[in-house]
Amino acid sequence: MTHSPSASAAAPARSARQVAAARTVATILLDIKAVNFRPEEPYKLTAGWASPVYIDCRKLISFLPERRTAMELARAELEESVGRANIESVAGGETAGIPYAAWISEGLSVPMQYVRKKPKGFGRNAQIEGDFKEGQRILLVEDLASDGGSKLVFAKALRDAGAVCDHVFVVFFYGAFPGALETLAAEGLTLHYLCTWRDVLAVAEEKKSFSAAAIAGVKDFLADPVAWSVKHGGKGA
Repeated sequence: MTHSPSASAAAPARSARQVAAARTVATILLDIKAVNFRPEEPYKLTAGWASPVYIDCRKLISFLPERRTAMELARAELEESVGRANIESVAGGETAGIPYAAWISEGLSVPMQYVRKKPKGFGRNAQIEGDFKEGQRILLVEDLASDGGSKLVFAKALRDAGAVCDHVFVVFFYGAFPGALETLAAEGLTLHYLCTWRDVLAVAEEKKSFSAAAIAGVKDFLADPVAWSVKHGGKGA
């Protein structure tokens, strides 16, 4: 799935391949117990939102067949939505994005770097580990995105160091909180992802992965994430 700077806030139409990929990844995340539904005891996300759902994409690194499937789907998504010619290198965001960047760089046969959250040392590349050329087109990779804030930090570091960074890939995009896509688009970043909470909810409901009450609570959240967050002690819009 892709959201470009010129697209509206609504999620773009998905191809049959993207719909199938979303279902596959949602199923994997549920099967490996990376998904948690807890409306009765909300999570507080790093960005300040209260959420009844939490996902740990880092858990995927321990499940070899499942991660290979997800990374093959990532490669297909990137080849179609970005194009190999537009990805000259891959940079992982510290720390959760680093393993995914490594696997994607291998799948696309391009070099890799990683980006620190804060500068270390001095000079133009203080936040970047690895080697690249001025003007190189680098794909930024992280495990997930909620409101997109950390992506701006990493993209700025790459750009300040002389790279061209127009595209971001994550395995999972919350697809709930307002402003995430617009914030990235305003900085000229296109977000690519495999699945969202709505994809996970659909599969979870079908598989009866959680209680009816938990499913209902997540539906309430997705109907109005901002109001739900405020009501449960998180930030608002």
